[in-house]
Amino acid sequence: MPPRFQEPYCSAGCPVEAALGLIGGKWKGIALYHLMGGTLRFNEIRRRIPGVTQRMLTTQLRELEADGLIVRVVYPEVPPRVEYSLSVKGRTLEPVIMALKSWGETHARSPQPQGAEAAA
Repeated sequence: MPPRFQEPYCSAGCPVEAALGLIGGKWKGIALYHLMGGTLRFNEIRRRIPGVTQRMLTTQLRELEADGLIVRVVYPEVPPRVEYSLSVKGRTLEPVIMALKSWGETHARSPQPQGAEAAA
């Protein structure tokens, strides 16, 4: 007899919670998505994310750096130049981010009336 399907269970500290803790936040995933295209300066990232404040973007980038997902390089110039890029660890998120993008294109762009998915 095949084993019964067990409902997924995620208690505090489970891998799903840990992963979402790293990339959760309104702007982290979007910043990671843009950095998949290559190295960007702070203002380039900010221009690509309308609606984010300078303070919030700074906070989110610092958290991503602290978690080892991005690399921040400061060049000793006047004025200082700061560039951000994905770290090796951050690059491992590319398939996850692309899967989220694909899911969003399919499900998030055209909201269905409640119960429509049950009828399908």
